[in-house]
Amino acid sequence: MSLLRKDGDKGDARAGAAEAALSIIAAGMRIIGNIETTGTLKIDGRIEGSVVGARQLMLGKSGVIHGNVNAGEVVVGGTVDGGIVANERLELQSSAVVNGDIDTKSIVVMEGAQINGAVHMQGIKTASSPAAQGSR
Repeated sequence: MSLLRKDGDKGDARAGAAEAALSIIAAGMRIIGNIETTGTLKIDGRIEGSVVGARQLMLGKSGVIHGNVNAGEVVVGGTVDGGIVANERLELQSSAVVNGDIDTKSIVVMEGAQINGAVHMQGIKTASSPAAQGSR
């Protein structure tokens, strides 16, 4: 633990370590329930629930999410059965399948990727913002 501490500033060192955290759901692993993280999440297994708050989410070719995704930057190589909100950027690789609506500021779609839903390319809206509610 002492390797992660800054001299004289223990609180910031722990916050920085948590922000840079990488979590991996390996192939063959199955999680039932929602996942909430502020770090980076790499999924090659199966999630039966939503993924919320990740700074970065990487879904490998063998990865499957049966639920919604809400993250900063999302890279999809596997299957998402649910909606995706990518606050900054969404990349759909050629093996990606998305069965749900997409809301993002920026999108990259490789040839072969499948989208079965609507794509919204405006700024991310929040329910509590009156300006956002009237922007459509």
